[in-house]
Amino acid sequence: VQLQACGGGLVQPGGSLRLSCAASGSIFSIGHMGWYRQAPGKQRELVAIIHSGGRINYADSVKGRFTISRDNAKNTVYLQMHSLKPEDTAVYYCNAGVSTYVSTAFYIYWGQGTEVTVSS
Repeated sequence: VQLQACGGGLVQPGGSLRLSCAASGSIFSIGHMGWYRQAPGKQRELVAIIHSGGRINYADSVKGRFTISRDNAKNTVYLQMHSLKPEDTAVYYCNAGVSTYVSTAFYIYWGQGTEVTVSS
């Protein structure tokens, strides 16, 4: 199973970006899908997570500005980011709980990270 994230880049404060992350491989089922971020010198933190039943959780710092969504037919999760701030600068990683045709147990997989820089 692989997670491929894309959509990062350089944006001015107040701008918007949309990240996407597609899962591929011998996927039987996907549970949660989420986004984490890690700023320089800081620990990785949860940004947003969407569960298979649709329940969503956001970090307080992004509530009202970021929206997570998923397309189950495409095994893809999105993160729409608006009103970006310099403190949103980080490498963003996608994450998913996936079961495969080899094993029905759910394992956690990570994408490679996509860099978001918010700067004027």
